[in-house]
Amino acid sequence: MGTTPPVDPCARSPGQRLREALAELVRQHALGSLSQAPTATALCELAGVSRNALYRYHSDVLQELHKLQQQQHRDPGPAKQALQQLRDETEDLRHQVASLAALVDHYFAAWQETRALLERRERELAELRRNSKPDMVSNRH
Repeated sequence: MGTTPPVDPCARSPGQRLREALAELVRQHALGSLSQAPTATALCELAGVSRNALYRYHSDVLQELHKLQQQQHRDPGPAKQALQQLRDETEDLRHQVASLAALVDHYFAAWQETRALLERRERELAELRRNSKPDMVSNRH
Protein backbone atom coordinates (compact mmCIF):
# COMPACT_ATOMS: atom_id res chain seq x y z
CA MET A 1 0.00 0.00 0.00
CA GLY A 2 1.29 3.52 -0.66
CA THR A 3 2.88 5.11 2.36
CA THR A 4 4.52 8.45 1.96
CA PRO A 5 8.05 8.68 3.20
CA PRO A 6 8.67 11.18 6.00
CA VAL A 7 9.61 14.61 4.75
CA ASP A 8 13.25 15.35 5.38
CA PRO A 9 13.65 18.95 6.65
CA CYS A 10 16.95 19.14 4.76
CA ALA A 11 15.06 18.38 1.54
CA ARG A 12 13.88 22.00 1.48
CA SER A 13 16.37 24.47 0.14
CA PRO A 14 18.04 26.95 2.52
CA GLY A 15 16.15 29.73 0.78
CA GLN A 16 12.82 28.04 1.49
CA ARG A 17 13.77 27.46 5.12
CA LEU A 18 14.83 31.11 5.49
CA ARG A 19 11.55 32.34 3.99
CA GLU A 20 9.55 30.06 6.31
CA ALA A 21 11.58 31.25 9.30
CA LEU A 22 11.04 34.86 8.23
CA ALA A 23 7.31 34.21 7.93
CA GLU A 24 7.38 32.81 11.48
CA LEU A 25 9.18 35.93 12.73
CA VAL A 26 6.62 38.13 10.97
CA ARG A 27 3.83 36.14 12.64
CA GLN A 28 5.48 36.50 16.07
CA HIS A 29 5.94 40.20 15.44
CA ALA A 30 2.28 40.60 14.51
CA LEU A 31 1.24 38.79 17.70
CA GLY A 32 3.54 41.00 19.74
CA SER A 33 5.44 38.06 21.19
CA LEU A 34 8.79 39.50 20.06
CA SER A 35 10.26 41.75 22.71
CA GLN A 36 12.78 43.27 20.31
CA ALA A 37 13.45 43.52 16.61
CA PRO A 38 14.22 40.16 14.98
CA THR A 39 17.88 39.63 14.20
CA ALA A 40 19.72 37.81 11.44
CA THR A 41 21.05 35.42 14.08
CA ALA A 42 17.54 34.53 15.25
CA LEU A 43 16.40 34.06 11.66
CA CYS A 44 19.33 31.79 10.80
CA GLU A 45 18.94 29.71 13.98
CA LEU A 46 15.25 29.25 13.27
CA ALA A 47 15.96 28.22 9.66
CA GLY A 48 19.04 26.14 10.42
CA VAL A 49 21.11 28.13 7.95
CA SER A 50 24.42 29.88 8.55
CA ARG A 51 24.53 33.66 8.66
CA ASN A 52 27.22 33.56 6.00
CA ALA A 53 24.78 31.83 3.63
CA LEU A 54 22.11 34.41 4.44
CA TYR A 55 24.39 37.34 3.69
CA ARG A 56 26.04 35.78 0.65
CA TYR A 57 23.25 33.97 -1.19
CA HIS A 58 19.89 35.22 0.12
CA SER A 59 19.96 39.00 -0.04
CA ASP A 60 16.23 39.08 -0.83
CA VAL A 61 15.42 37.43 2.53
CA LEU A 62 17.89 39.76 4.23
CA GLN A 63 16.13 42.79 2.72
CA GLU A 64 12.80 41.51 4.01
CA LEU A 65 14.35 41.08 7.45
CA HIS A 66 15.57 44.69 7.33
CA LYS A 67 12.07 45.85 6.39
CA LEU A 68 10.64 43.96 9.36
CA GLN A 69 13.23 45.52 11.68
CA GLN A 70 12.49 49.03 10.38
CA GLN A 71 8.77 48.44 10.71
CA GLN A 72 9.20 47.44 14.33
CA HIS A 73 11.22 50.59 14.99
CA ARG A 74 8.58 52.75 13.32
CA ASP A 75 5.60 50.91 14.81
CA PRO A 76 6.38 50.10 18.44
CA GLY A 77 4.10 47.71 20.25
CA PRO A 78 1.58 48.83 22.87
CA ALA A 79 4.00 48.23 25.73
CA LYS A 80 6.67 50.39 24.12
CA GLN A 81 4.12 53.08 23.31
CA ALA A 82 2.95 53.13 26.94
CA LEU A 83 6.54 53.26 28.14
CA GLN A 84 7.34 56.14 25.78
CA GLN A 85 4.22 57.98 26.92
CA LEU A 86 5.30 57.60 30.56
CA ARG A 87 8.78 58.86 29.69
CA ASP A 88 7.31 61.87 27.91
CA GLU A 89 5.02 62.63 30.85
CA THR A 90 7.93 62.30 33.28
CA GLU A 91 9.98 64.73 31.21
CA ASP A 92 7.07 67.19 31.17
CA LEU A 93 6.74 66.89 34.95
CA ARG A 94 10.47 67.55 35.39
CA HIS A 95 10.12 70.75 33.36
CA GLN A 96 7.10 71.76 35.43
CA VAL A 97 8.96 71.12 38.69
CA ALA A 98 11.86 73.26 37.48
CA SER A 99 9.42 76.04 36.55
CA LEU A 100 7.66 75.80 39.90
CA ALA A 101 10.98 75.96 41.76
CA ALA A 102 11.90 79.09 39.81
CA LEU A 103 8.52 80.65 40.67
CA VAL A 104 8.93 79.81 44.36
CA ASP A 105 12.37 81.43 44.35
CA HIS A 106 10.95 84.50 42.61
CA TYR A 107 8.03 84.87 45.03
CA PHE A 108 10.24 84.29 48.06
CA ALA A 109 12.65 87.02 46.91
CA ALA A 110 9.70 89.35 46.27
CA TRP A 111 8.31 88.62 49.75
CA GLN A 112 11.69 89.33 51.38
CA GLU A 113 12.01 92.60 49.48
CA THR A 114 8.47 93.64 50.41
CA ARG A 115 9.03 92.76 54.06
CA ALA A 116 12.26 94.77 54.17
CA LEU A 117 10.52 97.75 52.54
CA LEU A 118 7.63 97.54 55.04
CA GLU A 119 10.03 97.40 57.99
CA ARG A 120 11.92 100.44 56.65
CA ARG A 121 8.67 102.39 56.18
CA GLU A 122 7.55 101.50 59.72
CA ARG A 123 10.90 102.71 61.14
CA GLU A 124 10.61 105.96 59.15
CA LEU A 125 7.04 106.51 60.43
CA ALA A 126 8.09 105.81 64.00
CA GLU A 127 10.97 108.28 63.69
CA LEU A 128 8.66 110.90 62.21
CA ARG A 129 6.23 110.43 65.11
CA ARG A 130 9.00 110.78 67.69
CA ASN A 131 10.39 113.91 66.05
CA SER A 132 7.13 115.68 65.48
CA LYS A 133 5.36 117.49 68.30
CA PRO A 134 1.68 117.23 68.20
CA ASP A 135 -0.06 120.53 67.73
CA MET A 136 -3.20 121.01 69.65
CA VAL A 137 -5.97 122.06 67.43
CA SER A 138 -9.25 123.18 68.78
CA ASN A 139 -12.35 121.54 67.56
CA ARG A 140 -14.42 124.61 68.17
CA HIS A 141 -14.57 127.42 65.77
